[in-house]
Amino acid sequence: MRRRYGLAAYLVGAVAARVGDEMSGPALMLAGFAVTGSAAAGSVLLACLTVSAVVGGPALGLLLDRVGRPGWLLAGALGLYGGGLGLVLLGLGRVPFAAVLGLAVVAGVAGPAVAGGWTAQLPRVVPGAVLGRVNVLDAMTFGAAGLAGPALAGGVAEGVGAAGAVVVAGALIGVAVPVAWGLPGAPGRGVARGGFAAGVRFVLRNTALARATFTSVGCCTAQGVLTACVPLLGERVLGGAARGAVLLSCAAGAGLVANAVLARLVVAPDAVIRLGALVQAAGLALAATGRPAALIGAALLVGAGEGPQLTALFAVRHRESPDHLRGQVFTTGASLKITGFAVGAALAGPLAARSVPGALLLGAGIAAAACVGAAGLGTRSRLTRRETGDA
Repeated sequence: MRRRYGLAAYLVGAVAARVGDEMSGPALMLAGFAVTGSAAAGSVLLACLTVSAVVGGPALGLLLDRVGRPGWLLAGALGLYGGGLGLVLLGLGRVPFAAVLGLAVVAGVAGPAVAGGWTAQLPRVVPGAVLGRVNVLDAMTFGAAGLAGPALAGGVAEGVGAAGAVVVAGALIGVAVPVAWGLPGAPGRGVARGGFAAGVRFVLRNTALARATFTSVGCCTAQGVLTACVPLLGERVLGGAARGAVLLSCAAGAGLVANAVLARLVVAPDAVIRLGALVQAAGLALAATGRPAALIGAALLVGAGEGPQLTALFAVRHRESPDHLRGQVFTTGASLKITGFAVGAALAGPLAARSVPGALLLGAGIAAAACVGAAGLGTRSRLTRRETGDA
């Protein structure tokens, strides 16, 4: 099966879906801002798209661990996500805003398919001996998407309007549907043990995963704060709301470079996750100064912390997850991060309308607290195979 479905196909599908996903946030923010004239409305729209991942992630993970053809399930989830973006766009300005928010919540249930659901299938695409090296490539697809997505969203929005950016985002996610459909199967897959909350329990009981998840969720919350501030930063500092997306692209580019550098070094992934949080906190604090040059430097700092942190997070998940819970661990982690992002965006929207520096300093504090708080989590050693039910 691996001969017929190679790594190149996996990466092409991952890049298409993730570029569309990275476009969707800024595009919806800009569309909401354009229709309502309110940055708070745009941030609420983004928050509704992402907050439902807290339910969608564990549910999708449980199904992925049960079915023999997880690619078919991923394809359906991606179709729901891309199509949902189109329905949200059609509703803006035509139906009550509350109904649009409801559509965004429904579409967001499938959001974890782009991140955790896809990455959880990687061990079935490549042999275990090269999984560590390929994991870096997989994580870098997020960096590439983070670089291309916001820039593409901003460019399309300036050229044809924010609605066009949402359409392109949905189309890119749709391109990944047939690629997901062809992902290798899992012959002999039985009923997943432990039920709906098995992945959540495993993450909470495994010290390494709990610490990595806590830190990454805190950082995603801080990233939600930054994203909610982007339209206002663009409008007030860079000369246009759509130009704020350049900051996200700068961050993604820095993440790619930092990943390429760290790939040549031997550094414990657990330490990289903690250090990445501190670097992101410093970047957000620098952004609060509000000067153009400082904003670019801040975006580079945020990316330099975020890119390697994501690679390290995947390495910890692959290292700690038993095969029968892998899908649940990855989608649960993804859903918690997406929900953290939603909370950050929702908090920052109203605050940024009053004080953008105040919102950015809040984000910096959250990222720093995530690093410090993770160290206080339990010291229980990694669960044994017998304790996790892995024979």
